[in-house]
Amino acid sequence: MITGVVPDRVLFLMLDGLGDRPSRELGLMTPLQAARKVALDLIASEGMTGLLDPYAPGVPVGSDTGHLSILGYDPKVYYTGRGPLEALGAGIDLKPGDVAFRVNMATVDDDWNLLDRRAGRISTGEARELARAVAELAERFDSTLSFEFHSTVEHRGVLVIRGEKASSSVTDVDPHREGVRVQMPRPTDGSESARVTAQELTRFLLRAKEVLDRHPLNVARRQRGLNPANALLPRGAGVMPKLPSLRERYGVRSVVIAGGALYRGVCRAAGMDVRLVPTATGTLNTDLRAKFEAAVESLRSYELVFLHIKGTDTASHDLNPSAKRDFIERIDRELHRHLDSILSGSVICVTGDHTTSSLDGRHHGDPVPLAVAGEGVRRDDVAKFDELSCSRGSVGRVRGLDLMNVLMDLIGRVEMYGE
Repeated sequence: MITGVVPDRVLFLMLDGLGDRPSRELGLMTPLQAARKVALDLIASEGMTGLLDPYAPGVPVGSDTGHLSILGYDPKVYYTGRGPLEALGAGIDLKPGDVAFRVNMATVDDDWNLLDRRAGRISTGEARELARAVAELAERFDSTLSFEFHSTVEHRGVLVIRGEKASSSVTDVDPHREGVRVQMPRPTDGSESARVTAQELTRFLLRAKEVLDRHPLNVARRQRGLNPANALLPRGAGVMPKLPSLRERYGVRSVVIAGGALYRGVCRAAGMDVRLVPTATGTLNTDLRAKFEAAVESLRSYELVFLHIKGTDTASHDLNPSAKRDFIERIDRELHRHLDSILSGSVICVTGDHTTSSLDGRHHGDPVPLAVAGEGVRRDDVAKFDELSCSRGSVGRVRGLDLMNVLMDLIGRVEMYGE
């Protein structure tokens, strides 16, 4: 496997929501423990392992703050909200003063009681058809602010507000749980711009519900017994963050391969190029083979290739530990096909951005397993890649903020501190 060629590049395999908790469905094992995973176990046995706290021990993180931290950007310094990162990943070039929100297309009743935050996890194709109707509404919406809406993957989307009185100082509309009444946005400070933004956003959301309720696609979904995507739930308002690029920090050319807009957005903010794989959906049905082939090919041109896979997190949010186990096995089979070529001149790092429990569908503060292999990487005696096995590894327990330094040092990209 390891060839003796000194590595000068890194493949970072990020398995979203990888960590989990044991379930009775899997014989009191986590999905990672229950999975048959030849390649992942081989990486663990050939390299060094440990546990990673994406931000700090016991602190649950979102995918946005988790990714920022793991790439070496302290969220307390650089995080301005999830919305602008989603917008960047969707290919929207934000201008100074633009306010961006992450949006769920959801199901509510006539009194705005939230029935389904993901509208039955509506397909990307159907969501984009509905988004066109919302975009048309935005174009003709009479307001002192302008609105722009884009669909991304499945129920997810991005809303951008522009104007002299656009403000990110408004509350989330998404209550993050079902069975409660949705509250319209409220200003979080006493500024006139926050008041205007909350007022005009409320008007837009009410009009969008009217448009979506009567859309033929939602009429058809109701007839088929499916939840309509009849409401927009914005959250994570923010403005464009300013991050020093990975090239400035380490002198590396870097690229991200991801199906989800958020992950492309975080990496784009860090100065990475974006490589799109047309069949990468950011869901459980993503084209893993095409993504791995794109990653291996990208190693010829980039010193850092960041390959993000979302399905592990999706299965947890769907409360399906068996599906998560099966998806890990699919990832492992595709990884195994390319492992020899990856380790010829490259370091590979495998970890997750947070723990997502398939028991309750929530993010938790449990650390995630970490494995790093390649020429020159110290080798410990751990032979399996899972939450408990990696806890015995030589890396110990490290913070996400420190991981990029570790990886860049393995390929000679970290300057000596002192003389």
